[in-house]
Amino acid sequence: MDETQERRRAPRIHVAGRLGARARATLDVRLLDVSATGARIEHYDVLRPGSTYRFEFPPALGPLTLSAKVMHSAIIGTEKTPEGERLLRYQSGLAFAAINAEQQAMLTGILERIAPGGGLGNGRIIL
Repeated sequence: MDETQERRRAPRIHVAGRLGARARATLDVRLLDVSATGARIEHYDVLRPGSTYRFEFPPALGPLTLSAKVMHSAIIGTEKTPEGERLLRYQSGLAFAAINAEQQAMLTGILERIAPGGGLGNGRIIL
């Protein structure tokens, strides 16, 4: 059996460039990929698996905020700030929850716009 076999309920679309989001009112995140059911993000602060947040898409993509549950989160490395401080870098997988028909239509539009390449702005996750 192929170890890289897709296990997600919906295929993910890779997001090129530095498309971001924000976690908790102050945590900016980079949107790595997104699907109709969830997203993968990169960030510098802990997001606990099982926690639920509001995920706000980058304004350039549209005014869409969805409830998202953190499914997994792992440290993927460190980065050094200009001041010399080392920050842990995380990647987390989010599952969107309780999406209504209007939100689903907006999400479908976002996925159609970014499918070929992406790379638009920052978004956020909010407590």
